[in-house]
Amino acid sequence: MPNYDVYKKDGKWVGKRDDASRASVARDTQADAYAATRDIAARNGGGEINLHGVDGTIRDKNTIAPAKDPRSSKG
Repeated sequence: MPNYDVYKKDGKWVGKRDDASRASVARDTQADAYAATRDIAARNGGGEINLHGVDGTIRDKNTIAPAKDPRSSKG
């Protein structure tokens, strides 16, 4: 499972996958950036999200489970 980080950069809160070259989301609030990053992680097979404080230190970690397909049919 990939790891994601939510941190402040250039006045915005961003969510970025560890192996990505640029941020996946940029929001005005940490809560919005976390929610958007959580949704991306769930859609892409789950992962760990490291939530950083304003000073850059990790203040919380959350493991996101893969999203479940709401359909019960195969394919």
